[in-house]
Amino acid sequence: MCDSARAKRVNNRHMSALLVLLFLAPTLAGCFGSGALSGGPDESEHWLRPVEERSDLTYRADDIFSRVSINGSYGIDEVRSLYISVPAITLTDGGAGATGDAEVHLGLWLPLIEGCDFDAGEVAEECRVPIIAEIGPYYGDGDVDALTPANRLGRFLIENYVPHGYGIAQVSVFGTGESNHCMDLMGLDEQEGIHAAIEFLGSAQFSNGAVGIIGKSYDGSTPWEAAAMGSEYLKTIVPMSGLIGVHDLMWRNGSMEARGAIMHNGVYGSFGLDGDSEDPQNACEGYLEGYYAGVGAYLTGDNLAWIGSDYWEERSFLARTLQNYHGSVYIIHGMQDWNVDPHMAFPTHQILQRNGLDVKGLYGQWGHDYPDRLSGHQGLSSGRGGEAFPFTLRWDWADDLLEWFDFYLKEEGPQPRLIAEIQDNMGGWRVEATYPPDDQNWLRFGMDECSIIGGGETITVSSELRIECPFFEGETRIVGNPTFHVDATVSAFSTSGHLFVEMVQASTGMHLGHAVMDLRFHAGGKEGEVLAPGETVNAKMEFFGMDVLIPAGDGIHLIITQTGEDYIPSPVSMQSVTVGLGASSVLSLSLVERTCEDLFMPPMNADPYPQCATEE
Repeated sequence: MCDSARAKRVNNRHMSALLVLLFLAPTLAGCFGSGALSGGPDESEHWLRPVEERSDLTYRADDIFSRVSINGSYGIDEVRSLYISVPAITLTDGGAGATGDAEVHLGLWLPLIEGCDFDAGEVAEECRVPIIAEIGPYYGDGDVDALTPANRLGRFLIENYVPHGYGIAQVSVFGTGESNHCMDLMGLDEQEGIHAAIEFLGSAQFSNGAVGIIGKSYDGSTPWEAAAMGSEYLKTIVPMSGLIGVHDLMWRNGSMEARGAIMHNGVYGSFGLDGDSEDPQNACEGYLEGYYAGVGAYLTGDNLAWIGSDYWEERSFLARTLQNYHGSVYIIHGMQDWNVDPHMAFPTHQILQRNGLDVKGLYGQWGHDYPDRLSGHQGLSSGRGGEAFPFTLRWDWADDLLEWFDFYLKEEGPQPRLIAEIQDNMGGWRVEATYPPDDQNWLRFGMDECSIIGGGETITVSSELRIECPFFEGETRIVGNPTFHVDATVSAFSTSGHLFVEMVQASTGMHLGHAVMDLRFHAGGKEGEVLAPGETVNAKMEFFGMDVLIPAGDGIHLIITQTGEDYIPSPVSMQSVTVGLGASSVLSLSLVERTCEDLFMPPMNADPYPQCATEE
């Protein structure tokens, strides 16, 4: 975008904000931030206060999502229905490749800008706008179609950002909605379809050449797919509870979630079978591979590369993102997300930083949800985010995204702070330079220092072992990924075993975190080995990401069972597992020193955090 147009956009925004504040403030009291604008039209200043200084801001809370505090100056045009050809899909891919007409469908909303005709043969440069896309399988398959603003996220994007000069696209992946071809479950075919949509949105006459992708869950994984493909037009991604890889999600140290074996053909594959003439297009390479890939990975725990299969490797995105992507990343993840565990975000945050990418993180104590959805947050149970509510709600999220998109898609305003905003399990928010923090200290307990308070060292399918470690004298903050390296002996009739370890608060039994392992993968990672019957190994378990506060004089218990949550026992584990609790079995807790002075209060919260209310 030329400098004159850029300056015009900035001035228009601040003029609009000024008129709103001068003429409408009396009637809209309580709807706009009481101090969101901290500077004038000088774009070198942040118009949005630092996150530590927003507690007294008041935002609209009369809808299911958050609202920007400054109204945009443009109207919203009628939706456009567009079909994008994907020539990369060929005969060898099957499906629509056989006829050479593979295409993805999208709905597009553009702003109404005076003097700008987006349907003209050539659109003036000052009229071109950046595009924010949400891409996923749900349009027309379990939700509204791609031409209807979705309550999932689309309406939030359209109503907040089109008036600020953005185009919004809702894109259906292959085999869903009005997109043809095959439901590929994040395979290379799907990635090619996403890439074609990004290339179109970045090069179209209405576009300024900058595209961002945002979404949650499956829709939060498509940003990683796009980044893995790389595009000169892709400037930022905002993955929320997204997958850096499909196998990475459903297998953890060889342990499989219950849905792992059927995720492709048993769950999402049905989206491509809706009784129309395009159903035969589901007979594509990826869909056919889905029949063996899930079951095979369950039996082995690994990605099947040793049999020559590239099914799971195709669906692994992080390494290729580091090779092909040069934009920014704003990771958003719920620390209590059971559907997409936070190991998708950690250590991804630091890996991206180390590779020179601009990275920001927002990590709250919500589940598989958005940062601003009251209905989801208020239903959280104790130990799963309940204690952190209502401080989980981030009504400033829409403003935060506006600042992010302005800089990375319009090159307007100063750069947002590249920080991690992290919330502990009692609700307290703080800012870290990275996450997990660099200044962690490790506290280690040999199991010979702890004591058994329930059960025996041999664990059957119906028994558990409960261990208590020494209590903490002072308040203790456990962060990141604690580890538990424990000696484990499989039965004389098995070639593996399975362990699930839950960490709970000693005084209350409240859930703090958990770890899981198939003992064939006792060294961690993805390289397993068949064990000899009766063999003893040191299982190097790592807890999923956690940020928890233990009061002074309290402690933790470890509850060890053969399985838990929705993990399936190892297919070659038929009998008991005996846990060795000598000095070589060690619990390592990653700790940081933080006080209430390090915490900030999110907007629309006047009361102090409960854990800070009595501090002087």
